[in-house]
Amino acid sequence: MKSTRSPEKSRIPVQFRWLDPEQSRDLNPPAYQSDLASGMDVAAAVSESVVIEPGGIRLLPAGFAVAIAPGYELQVRPRSGLAVKHGITIINSPGTIDADYRGEVKIGVINLSKVPFTINRGDRIAQLILAKVSYASLEIVEELDKTVRHDGGFGHTGIGS
Repeated sequence: MKSTRSPEKSRIPVQFRWLDPEQSRDLNPPAYQSDLASGMDVAAAVSESVVIEPGGIRLLPAGFAVAIAPGYELQVRPRSGLAVKHGITIINSPGTIDADYRGEVKIGVINLSKVPFTINRGDRIAQLILAKVSYASLEIVEELDKTVRHDGGFGHTGIGS
């Protein structure tokens, strides 16, 4: 079966701006790496290589800003290869870029491995996923509906079958 991306007219526009176009010539803007990929890979806009020690957390610049349509967000998620092979993931996964934010996109990464990891300029460090946002309307009540689970918390159903 042939895979094809949805027609251009069905895409939601996201405005994109390099913060320093002259210094960003060697970087690629976020891009889908295959026809049916749901995330656009984001490159590190670091000026020099960054070593992240085991357990270390770094906030890495992406070199751009975006404007997202109201009712949407960009979610910042880990790249599976970095996470599984090297223990590099997003510290606040998924991160959120709100529709009203116009500052530089930055990627918070953590090294969960036991060895240092180097990130070089242009390395693909995360992926961005455009997602529709639903807004809650909180309703103050005296009691909540009863359920079978009720207030059973983390791990209350065990780990076995």
